[in-house]
Amino acid sequence: MNQTIELKLLRPDVFATIPEYGTTGSAAVDLRAAIDDSVVLNPGDCQLLPTGVAIHISNPGLAGMIIPRSGLGHKKGLILGNSVGLIDSDYHGELMVSCWNRSENELTIDPLMRFAQLVIVLFLTIYCSCMRCHFHCNFYSTRPITGKQSFVH
Repeated sequence: MNQTIELKLLRPDVFATIPEYGTTGSAAVDLRAAIDDSVVLNPGDCQLLPTGVAIHISNPGLAGMIIPRSGLGHKKGLILGNSVGLIDSDYHGELMVSCWNRSENELTIDPLMRFAQLVIVLFLTIYCSCMRCHFHCNFYSTRPITGKQSFVH
Protein backbone atom coordinates (compact mmCIF):
# COMPACT_ATOMS: atom_id res chain seq x y z
CA MET A 1 0.00 0.00 0.00
CA ASN A 2 1.49 3.34 -1.02
CA GLN A 3 0.45 6.47 0.83
CA THR A 4 1.56 10.06 0.41
CA ILE A 5 2.70 11.75 3.61
CA GLU A 6 3.36 15.47 3.64
CA LEU A 7 6.84 16.40 4.89
CA LYS A 8 7.96 20.01 5.19
CA LEU A 9 11.67 20.78 5.34
CA LEU A 10 12.25 23.58 7.83
CA ARG A 11 15.95 24.28 7.33
CA PRO A 12 17.93 24.87 4.11
CA ASP A 13 20.67 22.43 5.16
CA VAL A 14 18.09 19.64 5.42
CA PHE A 15 17.14 20.08 1.72
CA ALA A 16 20.26 18.16 0.70
CA THR A 17 19.35 15.29 3.04
CA ILE A 18 15.65 14.76 2.40
CA PRO A 19 14.45 11.69 4.33
CA GLU A 20 14.40 8.75 1.97
CA TYR A 21 14.35 4.97 2.05
CA GLY A 22 17.80 3.41 1.83
CA THR A 23 16.61 0.44 -0.22
CA THR A 24 13.35 -0.77 -1.75
CA GLY A 25 12.98 -3.10 1.24
CA SER A 26 13.52 -0.41 3.91
CA ALA A 27 10.63 0.04 6.33
CA ALA A 28 11.77 3.40 7.70
CA VAL A 29 13.44 6.61 6.54
CA ASP A 30 16.43 8.02 8.38
CA LEU A 31 16.04 11.25 10.33
CA ARG A 32 18.99 13.60 10.74
CA ALA A 33 19.99 15.94 13.53
CA ALA A 34 19.12 19.48 12.37
CA ILE A 35 21.62 21.20 14.65
CA ASP A 36 24.19 23.91 13.97
CA ASP A 37 26.91 22.53 16.23
CA SER A 38 27.78 19.10 17.58
CA VAL A 39 25.94 18.09 20.75
CA VAL A 40 27.82 16.09 23.37
CA LEU A 41 25.78 13.77 25.55
CA ASN A 42 27.51 12.63 28.71
CA PRO A 43 26.64 9.19 30.11
CA GLY A 44 23.02 9.24 31.24
CA ASP A 45 22.22 12.57 29.54
CA CYS A 46 19.00 13.01 27.60
CA GLN A 47 18.32 15.89 25.22
CA LEU A 48 15.55 16.75 22.76
CA LEU A 49 16.96 17.44 19.30
CA PRO A 50 15.24 18.76 16.16
CA THR A 51 15.11 17.00 12.80
CA GLY A 52 14.30 20.03 10.66
CA VAL A 53 11.34 18.09 9.25
CA ALA A 54 7.66 18.75 9.96
CA ILE A 55 5.04 16.16 9.14
CA HIS A 56 1.33 15.93 8.46
CA ILE A 57 0.07 12.40 8.00
CA SER A 58 -3.62 13.39 7.56
CA ASN A 59 -4.91 9.81 7.25
CA PRO A 60 -6.60 8.94 10.60
CA GLY A 61 -5.77 5.25 10.04
CA LEU A 62 -2.02 5.90 9.98
CA ALA A 63 0.49 7.01 12.59
CA GLY A 64 4.18 7.75 12.59
CA MET A 65 6.71 6.19 14.91
CA ILE A 66 10.17 7.56 15.61
CA ILE A 67 12.42 4.67 16.48
CA PRO A 68 16.14 4.36 17.23
CA ARG A 69 18.69 3.30 14.63
CA SER A 70 19.68 -0.14 15.83
CA GLY A 71 23.39 0.27 15.11
CA LEU A 72 23.65 3.45 17.20
CA GLY A 73 21.85 1.86 20.12
CA HIS A 74 23.95 -1.29 20.08
CA LYS A 75 27.36 0.15 19.22
CA LYS A 76 27.23 3.64 20.75
CA GLY A 77 24.46 3.49 23.37
CA LEU A 78 22.25 6.13 21.71
CA ILE A 79 18.58 5.27 22.22
CA LEU A 80 15.38 7.27 22.47
CA GLY A 81 14.52 8.71 25.86
CA ASN A 82 10.87 7.76 25.40
CA SER A 83 11.59 4.42 23.68
CA VAL A 84 9.32 5.21 20.71
CA GLY A 85 7.94 8.57 19.65
CA LEU A 86 4.34 8.29 18.48
CA ILE A 87 3.07 10.83 15.92
CA ASP A 88 -0.69 11.08 15.57
CA SER A 89 -2.21 11.73 12.14
CA ASP A 90 -3.35 15.22 13.16
CA TYR A 91 0.07 16.39 14.37
CA HIS A 92 1.48 19.23 12.24
CA GLY A 93 4.77 20.13 13.91
CA GLU A 94 8.47 19.47 13.66
CA LEU A 95 9.67 16.00 14.51
CA MET A 96 11.83 16.09 17.63
CA VAL A 97 13.92 13.21 18.91
CA SER A 98 14.59 12.51 22.58
CA CYS A 99 18.20 11.28 22.56
CA TRP A 100 19.46 9.36 25.58
CA ASN A 101 23.05 8.22 26.05
CA ARG A 102 22.76 4.94 27.96
CA SER A 103 26.45 4.15 27.57
CA GLU A 104 29.28 4.86 30.00
CA ASN A 105 31.06 7.00 27.40
CA GLU A 106 30.58 10.50 26.04
CA LEU A 107 28.59 10.47 22.81
CA THR A 108 28.67 13.16 20.11
CA ILE A 109 25.81 13.92 17.73
CA ASP A 110 27.06 15.88 14.74
CA PRO A 111 25.03 18.18 12.48
CA LEU A 112 22.98 16.20 9.92
CA MET A 113 23.98 12.89 11.51
CA ARG A 114 21.45 10.10 10.92
CA PHE A 115 20.27 9.51 14.48
CA ALA A 116 16.73 8.09 14.35
CA GLN A 117 14.21 6.59 11.93
CA LEU A 118 10.62 7.33 10.98
CA VAL A 119 8.22 4.54 10.10
CA ILE A 120 4.56 4.98 9.14
CA VAL A 121 2.23 2.32 10.53
CA LEU A 122 -1.36 1.31 9.97
CA PHE A 123 -3.43 0.93 13.13
CA LEU A 124 -6.92 -0.07 14.20
CA THR A 125 -9.22 2.01 16.40
CA ILE A 126 -10.02 0.22 19.64
CA TYR A 127 -13.63 -0.21 20.67
CA CYS A 128 -14.50 -0.91 24.29
CA SER A 129 -17.11 -3.55 25.02
CA CYS A 130 -17.81 -4.61 28.58
CA MET A 131 -20.92 -6.56 29.52
CA ARG A 132 -21.43 -7.69 33.09
CA CYS A 133 -17.97 -9.17 33.29
CA HIS A 134 -16.36 -10.92 36.24
CA PHE A 135 -15.47 -7.48 37.64
CA HIS A 136 -19.23 -6.88 38.20
CA CYS A 137 -19.14 -3.97 35.78
CA ASN A 138 -22.53 -2.40 34.96
CA PHE A 139 -21.04 -0.50 32.03
CA TYR A 140 -21.72 -1.39 28.43
CA SER A 141 -20.26 0.40 25.45
CA THR A 142 -19.39 -0.25 21.86
CA ARG A 143 -17.81 3.02 20.80
CA PRO A 144 -14.36 4.39 20.14
CA ILE A 145 -12.34 5.04 23.25
CA THR A 146 -11.94 8.80 23.47
CA GLY A 147 -10.41 10.61 26.41
CA LYS A 148 -11.34 9.56 29.92
CA GLN A 149 -13.88 6.79 30.29
CA SER A 150 -16.11 6.46 33.32
CA PHE A 151 -17.09 2.99 34.38
CA VAL A 152 -20.03 2.57 36.74
CA HIS A 153 -19.56 -0.18 39.30
